[in-house]
Amino acid sequence: MQTRLRDNLAQVRQTLAEAAAASGRTADAVRLIGVTKYVDLETTQALLELGCHDLGESRPQQLWTKAEALASFSPRWHMIGHLQRNKTKRTIPLLSLLHSGDSLRLLQAANDDWTGDGRLQALIEVNISGDSAKHGFSPDEIEPALRQIAALNRLQIVGLMGMASLDGGRDQAQKDFAALRQLRDKLRDNCPDEISLDELSMGMSHDFDLAIREGATMVRVGSTLFEGLR
Repeated sequence: MQTRLRDNLAQVRQTLAEAAAASGRTADAVRLIGVTKYVDLETTQALLELGCHDLGESRPQQLWTKAEALASFSPRWHMIGHLQRNKTKRTIPLLSLLHSGDSLRLLQAANDDWTGDGRLQALIEVNISGDSAKHGFSPDEIEPALRQIAALNRLQIVGLMGMASLDGGRDQAQKDFAALRQLRDKLRDNCPDEISLDELSMGMSHDFDLAIREGATMVRVGSTLFEGLR
């Protein structure tokens, strides 16, 4: 398993580096987040041992279990899925970055439940594709909410997060990623000083190269890392 996982990780990193070069950047400008939501504790530990210390989970209960078991490896946990407000109190203190800041109410709950040093870094999730099955602010909701979000003094908003449409393949995905980047650029013009929009979390296993070409600074890769392990 370790050999196959090492090979997969090397291939993902190579693809990441090539896409970054195509966008005029170096590989270290893009953070790889290994999405471990479909793999067990042993496989998650193996990924950490190979040097991938940014891990993404979308289910709070799995994150709680893995965070406790793998604490000695000092992983940086990323919450990438919808987080119900009744689970923020236990989840938020474990995080390095909250990607799925999908509503003002959730961001307020995260602000209230952060007990760590400094401020919790968070992203505003945007439903850039308009898919009714997805969570997130609609693009036209964000600017009016920025002042309220900026007032959450335990959070540090550092960028936007989005997912490509479920339909339309890679062509549509690239359009969605471009739209999120363009929205970020537009929002910067009227952004409160307390908010930074430098980070763009977008792209998954089947399209992360396209996301990087469109400006992603973080990609969330799961199935490609673990292909062929079972």
